[in-house]
Amino acid sequence: MVWVLTNKTGRTAARSHQRRKPSKVRLYTLEVFLIGGPITDKFAKKNPVVSRKILIRGDQTLEDLHHAIFKAYGRFEEHFYEFQFGKRPMDPKGLRYVLPVTYEVECQDGRPPAGRVDLTTIESLRLRVGRRFGYWFDYGDDWWHPINVEEIKNIVPKGKYPKIIKGVGKNPPQYPKEEDS
Repeated sequence: MVWVLTNKTGRTAARSHQRRKPSKVRLYTLEVFLIGGPITDKFAKKNPVVSRKILIRGDQTLEDLHHAIFKAYGRFEEHFYEFQFGKRPMDPKGLRYVLPVTYEVECQDGRPPAGRVDLTTIESLRLRVGRRFGYWFDYGDDWWHPINVEEIKNIVPKGKYPKIIKGVGKNPPQYPKEEDS
């Protein structure tokens, strides 16, 4: 819409009144499932499905997503982790995003990672609704999490992100005790 105004001298001045361009930052709804790790039979029977739904902005990183998952699953001790984009966990042809401390080493091992978790934004991954990717936490205990892209919105409400909005099942203990078996 263009407004035509006249000033005191009678000259016309055109002012443009346009809507703000929509923010390029989008909001992603991700559902993070737990499918593997040192889970006891007793825990698995009581919690056949364990998942957490997380909202994250597109300008946030995979490292931010890791911290949200870490918090959502009640973990307390950090370990190495990576995000995988393949047809299955450990897909040799899939893309991997790793920690900065392992990036340089892995670049020398023949098949370099696709990127670093601290530099890779969610938006840069070009995710679509229905896409699935993986999160592998603690290379010794092998906590496996498939992540489903549930929704992508062009409007990001004010608030702090990432945000955990839903949980199904209890958090398994990060280190189960023998008597929990």
